[in-house]
Amino acid sequence: MPPTCWAWAPPPHRVCTNALTAVWPLLPSLLRAEEQPAQAQPTPRGQSQANHGADRRGQGLSSRLQKWFYERFGEYVEDFRFQPEESTVETEEPLSARRLTENMRRLKRGAKPVTNFVKNLSALSDWYSVYTSAIAFTVYMNAVWHGWAIPMFLFLAILRLSLNYLIARGWRIQWSIVPEVSEAVEPPKEDLTVSEKFQLVLDVAQKAQNLFGKMADILEKIKNLFMWVQPEITQKLYIALWAAFLASCFFPYRLVGLAVGLYAGVKFFLIDFIFKRCPRLRAKYDTPYIVWRSLPTDPQLKERASATMSRRLQTASSRSCVSSAPAGLGRDEDAGRCHSTKKGNFHEIFNLTENERPLAVCENGWRCCLINRDRKMPTDYIRNGVLYVTENYLCFESSRSGSSKRNKVIKLMDITDIQKYKVLSVLPGSGMGIAVSTPSTQKPLVFGAMVHRDEAFETIFSQYVKITSAAASGGDS
Repeated sequence: MPPTCWAWAPPPHRVCTNALTAVWPLLPSLLRAEEQPAQAQPTPRGQSQANHGADRRGQGLSSRLQKWFYERFGEYVEDFRFQPEESTVETEEPLSARRLTENMRRLKRGAKPVTNFVKNLSALSDWYSVYTSAIAFTVYMNAVWHGWAIPMFLFLAILRLSLNYLIARGWRIQWSIVPEVSEAVEPPKEDLTVSEKFQLVLDVAQKAQNLFGKMADILEKIKNLFMWVQPEITQKLYIALWAAFLASCFFPYRLVGLAVGLYAGVKFFLIDFIFKRCPRLRAKYDTPYIVWRSLPTDPQLKERASATMSRRLQTASSRSCVSSAPAGLGRDEDAGRCHSTKKGNFHEIFNLTENERPLAVCENGWRCCLINRDRKMPTDYIRNGVLYVTENYLCFESSRSGSSKRNKVIKLMDITDIQKYKVLSVLPGSGMGIAVSTPSTQKPLVFGAMVHRDEAFETIFSQYVKITSAAASGGDS
């Protein structure tokens, strides 16, 4: 008997599957190749009907396959189709006092959770509640020591979200270290006069400019810190970054994290508490506080540059005046000169004595506008004019009318507060001004739109300090 040869044969269904897999990509080309000879050579009738039926079956199978593929994967294919980006132009709303006020209230409500969080952190650092701060300090230091700081913060975030979920479901849960004080919200008025609308716009604009000013100060200080505006301050940051880099290279991360976490806890709970209670210690040894306070903003840099330039000009002008002064003219004769404004003698316009005249630095005055927020009429609310400073008075000459009733005379001894102020940036001088408080006014008088605001402020403030110190020394004697 001949030897029997055994060979393995794949199952029939696997053979069919492999054949279909190999032939399926070539099916459209085979169909097109069969169509071309059929058109070129005439075939018998029976054979043509058979070919036509095969072609119809092939087209039907291909269309069904494409339809099935599009139904299953067409949505995902459409997502990857490139389309030109649509540019949408947002419509700008017209300026409205009511809309401006409502937006400021919305901003305040939206920032309330952040401000409450900052207040609670500050209360923890200040040991407002001794037991709460002691528990927080113990839990934090224990978590840092055992390497659980990150899981602890993640758990606190989950706990906060869970509490917010319960509050959204109607539960009344209030947990805060600092008790929340509910502020009374004034109902918006329907009918406002022109002066009330103007006052409302000014108040909201003042709040907006103060908010933007604080944000700009923070951003400018950070920029100047990294741009080496003050090299002695940026050098400290440079050395600290190098020390941190070398520590991260040569020490394990667990040790570095432990050191940083322990220092942050001691700094937040103990050192900051001592520094806040002892300002002199903080001014001497709190390095981050000293660095941040020493960083200048862009307006401060401009003021320093202008002050340096003005000192140079004053030195040069004083030298030239000394060299060009006539020999026969004495100081007494120069003091006896009568200063006169455009409308007449200075002392006659403001009903002052003859020896009251503008100081040498403001002989021509500073052009500005007086904003009296105690007045309701728009004509009395803002007045354009010129501001002068004498030895004892602050004088404002209105340019609207020749009557002296519109002029303003303020005795320097009656001033209770004087500070720099900014009204609106669209006004001349970028809206810079000076706010002066007196006992006779409920709101400070603002001399705004001053181009030389810093020079005027320094002159008024120095003369005010001179008068008050002379009066105090005379009273003591």
